[in-house]
Amino acid sequence: MAFPSFPGTGGLPPATGEEGFFAGTRPRSLGLPIRPAMTYAMAMADDHSSHHSSDETCNGAEPASPGQVLRELWLGAGGESAALANVALDGADPALPSSFRVGTAAQATIAAAGLAAAEVRRQRTGRAQGVSVDMRQAAIEFRSERYMRLDGKPPGPAWDRIAGVYRTGDDRRVRLHTNFPHHRDGMLKLLGCACEREAVQVALLRWQAEPFEAAAAEAGLVATMLRSPAEWAAHAQGRAVAALPLIEIEKIGEAPVGRLPRNPERPLSGVRVLDLTRVIAGPVCGRTLAAHGADVMRITAPHLPGLPNLDIDMGRGKLSAHLDLRSFEEHERLAALLRESHIFVQGYRPGALAEHGFSPEACADLRPGIIAVTLSAYGHEGPWAGRRGFDSLVQNACGTNWAEAEALGVPPPKELPAQALDHATGFLMAFGAMVALARKMREGGSWLVRVSLAQTAHWLWHLGRLQNGFDCPEPSAAEIKSMLDAMDTPFGRLTFIRHAAQLSETPARWSRPPVQLGTHAPVWPV
Repeated sequence: MAFPSFPGTGGLPPATGEEGFFAGTRPRSLGLPIRPAMTYAMAMADDHSSHHSSDETCNGAEPASPGQVLRELWLGAGGESAALANVALDGADPALPSSFRVGTAAQATIAAAGLAAAEVRRQRTGRAQGVSVDMRQAAIEFRSERYMRLDGKPPGPAWDRIAGVYRTGDDRRVRLHTNFPHHRDGMLKLLGCACEREAVQVALLRWQAEPFEAAAAEAGLVATMLRSPAEWAAHAQGRAVAALPLIEIEKIGEAPVGRLPRNPERPLSGVRVLDLTRVIAGPVCGRTLAAHGADVMRITAPHLPGLPNLDIDMGRGKLSAHLDLRSFEEHERLAALLRESHIFVQGYRPGALAEHGFSPEACADLRPGIIAVTLSAYGHEGPWAGRRGFDSLVQNACGTNWAEAEALGVPPPKELPAQALDHATGFLMAFGAMVALARKMREGGSWLVRVSLAQTAHWLWHLGRLQNGFDCPEPSAAEIKSMLDAMDTPFGRLTFIRHAAQLSETPARWSRPPVQLGTHAPVWPV
């Protein structure tokens, strides 16, 4: 099978520099460059995974094994190579039906976060522990929002009724994201039509795709044009993303060594995390930190819309408080919380929290020693650096949906089998946060961890493609059942996917149930 190609790269998007693990970063930072799949085998001799995929990359080279991918992530972030001996990876791609190595991405990012938690505990106790991740379970955890049940009932519709793909007047396709009411209402105002799919389609036939995409962005809305891989590679934002590393971990200020109490019950016991995120990627980060014992407080505001089903699945382990930063008093309450926190995670529109005085640098001034984790859709460089975006829109814009459709032999777009960019990015955020926390414990400083959905998409391309990925069966009900845990919540009995990273001495678990947004006072528990 011939896969769609980025021009001149044998089917892969343009690679970043190959100077080493610090390519594309500033002097005091750690950055993970994105290497083509065939270069992993040359870069690293050791492999701690137990199985290999029999598929080849789209250019015929043997793909990097999951163990090699994890090794690149771990060493690129400054981890000690000896820690990798404590990891066991089972399974092989395809883990879900896709031409992309979604299983490898899931297993590697979840294992990286699990190993980082184990290493934080080792620093606090002197004791190492094993970390094991099964690829199929990791891939299924990338779909956690699909499999949650309340009192045995599945979640409601995942999408607003006018969200999705439409044809434009130049016979191109655009994807609209209208799950938040203000995005939906703004889109209807831009199009001048009723809230019906047929009316939206008629209105979009009066537009060309790229001008519509630009007009939507200018209006603060979220929509992208379906692009081929070649079109994205030639686009200014595609080129900007290609020049960025997968994740940046950068020292942004001086602070004393940040010691935590010795001999904790769990890796992150006593660690306080402010979670100013929503939807999937950012909340996955906070949920993962909570699974390893952190006190995580999600902060939102009464006037901001939520997504109830996602808020439940992503709310496991978290406190939830309301603060309206337009109020001086509540702004100061957030500042007070920050001064008693270790990690500050934000995933709002680029610049939105900076406008309220909570940029990473401002957070470091308020709380020397803070770990500031920031998420964007398209990266911090390029003409789209300030744009809003979601997983489905990034997949659509960067050629992934086009390539997946060509691999299956259907008209584009074809979505990935999970919100893989969201979940992978969320686990990378948690990984980066814990790596930075460990460094602060050793050497002090304030730290910035920076990721984007588009950089994760670029990395996914470089993991290589699968020739027979769509032969993978969907998980059966019995298989899903074997991976479920349950807890009582204010919403009813919640069943959910168990965390795929198994730590031998401190198993991941959520000690708090999800709650209604704003349930708790904005005060850290004693």
